[in-house]
Amino acid sequence: MNVVNADQITKSLKQCMDPEIPISIVDMGLIYDVSVSDQNDVKIKMTMTTQGCPLHETLIQDVTRYAKKVPGVNQVKVDIVWDPPWSIDKMSEEGKSVLKNMSLGGTPISINYDTAMPQGVGTLLKQEDGSLVLSNEHKQGFMVNQSIIDFWKLCNGQRKITELVDIFSQKTGLQRAQVEKEVLQLINQLRDSGLIVIQQNNTTNVEFKSKSKSH
Repeated sequence: MNVVNADQITKSLKQCMDPEIPISIVDMGLIYDVSVSDQNDVKIKMTMTTQGCPLHETLIQDVTRYAKKVPGVNQVKVDIVWDPPWSIDKMSEEGKSVLKNMSLGGTPISINYDTAMPQGVGTLLKQEDGSLVLSNEHKQGFMVNQSIIDFWKLCNGQRKITELVDIFSQKTGLQRAQVEKEVLQLINQLRDSGLIVIQQNNTTNVEFKSKSKSH
């Protein structure tokens, strides 16, 4: 039986992205504790940035999946805790640097949420290990999970932000008011990363590609 340790689990979780920001959950400071039993059962204690996050269950599934990528892992249990509450101080220096670079686009432009139609731009790449990366026009890559990919694809330049909120609400089964803030936050973060643009027409130029590294 392979001997599994907490460092291996944490390293794998570095590939698991926050559902709202293209930064790993480890660098976001969401992982509070990782323990491994003698039977290679893994217990992960983590938090989320907000208690109302509609992607709660999606993130738990992602964390479980990435933990099980470590050879020898048996059962995985993820406990969500709110004490101590998350704050930006818990982020790693790497995570803070990425967040700072995402915010260097200058003063945010005003968005009319009733008329603006986000347009996904950039390239979707699939790495050798199966992880997904969105690359912007400057060749900056952001590791993302499937939820972010799905949302990025919904931003086809033909849907208003209000329509995106409705779709997201239906997919999560949550009330519109519960997901609206999360959707708007995700749109702004993808825009800051150069992965969507805000436009007022129906032109579609999203480039969807799946590329594997050469062996």
